[in-house]
Amino acid sequence: MSMSSVLPSSSHDSAKIVVLVHGIFRQSKVFSKMKQRLQAQGYTVYSPDLFHRWGALGLADLAQQLATFIEQNIPSETEFDLVGLSMGGIVSRYYLQRLKGASRVRRFISIASPHLGTWLAYSFPRRTGLEMRPGSRLLKDLNQDLDRLDVEITSIWTLWDFIIVPSQHCCLPVGEVIQVPVLLHGMMPWSDRTIEVVQKRLQEPLSSATTTQVS
Repeated sequence: MSMSSVLPSSSHDSAKIVVLVHGIFRQSKVFSKMKQRLQAQGYTVYSPDLFHRWGALGLADLAQQLATFIEQNIPSETEFDLVGLSMGGIVSRYYLQRLKGASRVRRFISIASPHLGTWLAYSFPRRTGLEMRPGSRLLKDLNQDLDRLDVEITSIWTLWDFIIVPSQHCCLPVGEVIQVPVLLHGMMPWSDRTIEVVQKRLQEPLSSATTTQVS
């Protein structure tokens, strides 16, 4: 696993640490524009490359890769914010909900992630894809106790997402849901509108009630 950190720093300021988790077919380079913007605001940004071995590994395996990376690069007493893109949002949730990541993470922001699955996953009949199908065992497991996830949650999505089908499956039933006018799934991490939302959410003070139900 390779590591991309962007701001050399002698200390870890937890208010300025962000971990970005990529999707299924693109690795950490997909965040190059977002990382540059966050660097300019003084953030230390980590973006690990996760490997699913052409779909042979499950999302829990990728979450363990993420957990190992975090353990090796961010001191155990340090809190940070977590941003997951597409599949990376589900990997991040497994880390938060099943690997005790919620004890360290303050904010979780998902970008175009198939929280309720995507019908396009039927075109990728490997384990990684199987677990992102609507109604998969893994998604059912994660969604059954999502309301007890004690972190601040934001779901970012676009109506014109033809990879997450239907696109509303990107919207978690808890936290804040923000729609951005971005054309196509692949443009989400590059869009100025998406990046602006991420920057704003990272800068806002944490609310006293971290997980709130969406009506």
